[in-house]
Amino acid sequence: MSNEEYQAWQKNVLEPFLANTPERANLIDSAGEPVDRLFLPKDIDEDYLEKLGFPGEFPFTRGVYPTMFRGRHWTMRQYAGFGTAEESNERYKYLLSQGQTGLSIAFDLPTQIGYDSDHAMSAGEVGKVGVAVDTLADLETLFDGIPLDKVSTSMTINSTASILLAMYIAVARKQGVGKEKLRGTIQNDILKEYIARGTYIFPPEPSMRVITNIFEYCTKFVPKWNSISISGYHIREAGATAVQEVAFTLADGIAYCEAALKAGMDIDSFAGRLSFFFNSHNNLLEEVAKFRAARRMWAKIMRERFSAKDEKSMMLRFHTQTAGSTLTAQQPNNNIVRVAIQTLAAVLGGTQSLHTNSRDEALSLPTEESVRIALRTQQIVANESGVADSIDPLGGSYYIETMTDRIEEKAFAYIEKIDAMGGMTKAIEKGFVQKEIQKSAYDYQKAIEAGARVIVGVNKFTVKEPPLADLLRVDESIGVKQREKLAAVKAGRDNAEVKKLLASLETAARGDENLMPFIIEAVDAYATIGEISDILRGVFGEYREQIIL
Repeated sequence: MSNEEYQAWQKNVLEPFLANTPERANLIDSAGEPVDRLFLPKDIDEDYLEKLGFPGEFPFTRGVYPTMFRGRHWTMRQYAGFGTAEESNERYKYLLSQGQTGLSIAFDLPTQIGYDSDHAMSAGEVGKVGVAVDTLADLETLFDGIPLDKVSTSMTINSTASILLAMYIAVARKQGVGKEKLRGTIQNDILKEYIARGTYIFPPEPSMRVITNIFEYCTKFVPKWNSISISGYHIREAGATAVQEVAFTLADGIAYCEAALKAGMDIDSFAGRLSFFFNSHNNLLEEVAKFRAARRMWAKIMRERFSAKDEKSMMLRFHTQTAGSTLTAQQPNNNIVRVAIQTLAAVLGGTQSLHTNSRDEALSLPTEESVRIALRTQQIVANESGVADSIDPLGGSYYIETMTDRIEEKAFAYIEKIDAMGGMTKAIEKGFVQKEIQKSAYDYQKAIEAGARVIVGVNKFTVKEPPLADLLRVDESIGVKQREKLAAVKAGRDNAEVKKLLASLETAARGDENLMPFIIEAVDAYATIGEISDILRGVFGEYREQIIL
């Protein structure tokens, strides 16, 4: 084997990294023998270097960091939030006490689409699928006793992402934590909302303006924050294939980069803080190949299409969530096994953080016991399975490398089609992306109904079973409590100041200034999510979905 390239990697990439980030101790097999850091082919030729390379080095197929999980495990997050801020705060503290290493916040639907809890559109939805947040007071309660300089926080929020980020910055300041120290992510991915999820407010053009405003603000003032999590998760949940998930997610990423460049930003000033969010499905080996292909594709896109110079701009760093759409209401304990397989796929594929779904989520929000089992699944894989002790342990497998190449080829073919249509926004407006996903979802369901695709406990190996007991239910009184809290905040704030700040925001929205400073000032005065969203609705208008059949 030619060692020249390997030795250069060790000297120039690995050793400087190890000097700051030592590897974990006791990386040994069952016989007590040390586990090799990296397994390589007999001959390192040009084809190997072009397609795989070394971890922490272009094209990042084998991982974005030189030691991957030998240095430290991925961030273990459990997506959580329900009812009031008080209840969610208790759940976060419980999860942190159980060994979770990062927070992942779920917001209720009114919060996601810019309605206050006292709005008619919020009736029956307050606190149901996530925590209700109306004002800064709610976020202060949500993070009470949780030092924001000690945790990394992911917030699944899109249309109102600028408002929630502004609130997070304000809470941190009240804790004495400067925004330059904050670590975390806002999802902030509006294009996939038009494609697959539906929690949009504004039309695409002003939505893209707000997103690029966030990029610009975070680049200057919140440098450790990931300003977007470009999400394939919901695209896959809507019925996309693995190839489509990669293709449409990276096409969204291309659109965001183009929008930022059009706004006058330099690619290397923001691309290093872009992050991605992928689904982990049941086909373990296909999923591993999918993650590896996505990393390699993004590295090529950034270098060849956008002429990025900074290697950090070329690194596809991603969060993974196990596949909610694979969970079954029938025999829900089977979901523990499904989630374990999906966890293995994410880890073997080199994820940076991971949320594991709970066994009862096809029926309700998870109970504490179910969440604990889901978190323990990650901890068992991390500490008992051995798959985190070597970098890219499946790299070099004939099957994995063939599948990685195939996914890359097919995903790039999709991106070429989207480019020919004028980009992702145009492809969405034409209904191309939606139709492709609809067809895949339809074919998948037909295969299940025909018995060609087996879903254990659903169309095969079924049993008669009693309904699952002790499900978590959000009490309807939550809405009443939240409206009372909101009324108290409005009564106690300086309403004249709020009115003045909202007027300033409206003026800025009608011009071309960055909106983030105006939104931060407004939330600091306890303006509500609904009030701020209504100002922007008045300027930008609201998006109306086109039905694509």
